[in-house]
Amino acid sequence: MINKTIGIVGGVGSYAGIDLIKKVYDLTEAKSDQEHLPVSMLSVPHKIIDRTKYLLGETDVNPGIAISEIIATLIASGSNIIAIPCNTAHAKPIFNLIEKSIPESCILVNLIEEVGLYIATKHPEITRVGVLGTTGTILAKVYPDVLAKYNIEVIQPSEDIQNLFVHPSIYDANYGIKAFSNPVNQKAKENLSMAATYLSRKGAQAVILGCTEIPLAIQSEKIEDSLIIDATTVLASALIRESKKN
Repeated sequence: MINKTIGIVGGVGSYAGIDLIKKVYDLTEAKSDQEHLPVSMLSVPHKIIDRTKYLLGETDVNPGIAISEIIATLIASGSNIIAIPCNTAHAKPIFNLIEKSIPESCILVNLIEEVGLYIATKHPEITRVGVLGTTGTILAKVYPDVLAKYNIEVIQPSEDIQNLFVHPSIYDANYGIKAFSNPVNQKAKENLSMAATYLSRKGAQAVILGCTEIPLAIQSEKIEDSLIIDATTVLASALIRESKKN
C-alpha cells in the first residue's frame, strides 16, 4: 500500500512546522526509512501576513490568500493531505477562504476539529477545558465554536493575563517564542506556565496548547491537576491516520 503524501504549510510559525514534522515521524510506527510517511513542507513565511494582525484589523490582506497559494504548490508537487500548523489560521475569516481553494481530490485536515474529536473520543470525561493561544485565536473564538458541538465548555485567560503574559510570550521581540524558538526564553516558559496554572485553578480539566508555538515551551503532560493537550501532536496523529487510509 502506498501512503498518501502529507503537505505541510510551513512558516506559520516556522518552528511550528518543524515541530509538526518531527511529531509525525515520532508517532509513526516505522522500522526502516521506507516505512516512514512521505511528507512535504513548503515554508515561505515572508509571503504570509500575520494571522492575528489580520483578525485584529491591523491589515486588510487576508493571510488565507497566501496560504491557499502555498497549498496549491504542495498539491502540484504531489501532496494529498494538507495541514496548516497554526491555530489562528483556523479562524473562520481565514480558514473559510482556504477551504474554498481545496480540490475534492485532497483532504484539508482541520486542526481544531481534530482536537475536539480527540477530547470527545479519548477523554470523554472532560467537559471543561482551558485554551492558551494568540489574541487572534482567543478573540475569534476558534475553540469555543468547535468544542461547543461536543458539549465542552472553554475557559480562556483573563484579558490581563492574555495581554500581559500569553500573547507577549509568543510575539515579544525580546523574549517571545517567535523570536527565540530554540531554546525558548525562560521568561516565555514561566509566563505560559503561569497562565496554564491560572486556567487549571479556574476549573479546566485540561489545558489545550492552542498555538503551535506553545508546545515548544510547555512539554509537560500535566499542569497541576489538568491534562495538557498539545494540538500539534493531535494534528500529527490525524495526518498519520489520513495518510494511511486506503
